[in-house]
Amino acid sequence: MKTAESKQYLQLNGKPIIVHTLALFDRMPEVDTIVLVTGEQDVRRCEGYVKQYGLGKVKQVVVGGQERQNSVHRGLKALSGAVEWVMVHDGVRPFPAKEHIVACWRKAMETEAAVLAVPVKDTIKVVDLQGTIQSTPDRRSLWAIQTPQAFRLSLLLQAYEQAEKDGFVGTDDAMLVERSGMSVQVVEADYYNIKITTPEDLPWAEWIIRNVRGEDKQ
Repeated sequence: MKTAESKQYLQLNGKPIIVHTLALFDRMPEVDTIVLVTGEQDVRRCEGYVKQYGLGKVKQVVVGGQERQNSVHRGLKALSGAVEWVMVHDGVRPFPAKEHIVACWRKAMETEAAVLAVPVKDTIKVVDLQGTIQSTPDRRSLWAIQTPQAFRLSLLLQAYEQAEKDGFVGTDDAMLVERSGMSVQVVEADYYNIKITTPEDLPWAEWIIRNVRGEDKQ
């Protein structure tokens, strides 16, 4: 993001990005409990946000690990025994549509595992280390994966524990479940569910919150 502040705490329409994300799930009747995983140095700040913005469903703020995978695993263990179904979501994705979140959860209840995704718009090339194109996959089979990703909690925990045992690091939660031999279903979302990652994303996020995903529109 090229800022001194971590991206999840940057201001978006007068609130930190992470607060927009948490508030969306906090308002949903389908959501019972939220566990927020963050860096050790930010626990107190996040606990302050929970109190300041009345995020009553945030039951715990958990210290994360070295990698995203370690952090998610700690969050899952904090939930273990409390719920049957879990969604894992990126803190810098404040704009998933409520109907897509619910659709993802319902699909997971049918199939054990589901993720939000959108069809890839661009032609994708497989390129080697020298910058030479090796192949062009059929775009019709390519989807950009988003979050939330929804699972039976016991299934996801088992996949995480197996990955930890094997020393395997995946790029998302679905990858670990796929590795365990389970199928993961895709639920189509939309292109507004962006992950705010680079400076170019911020003006786009401001437009989305003003015109598409403001609280009054959700």
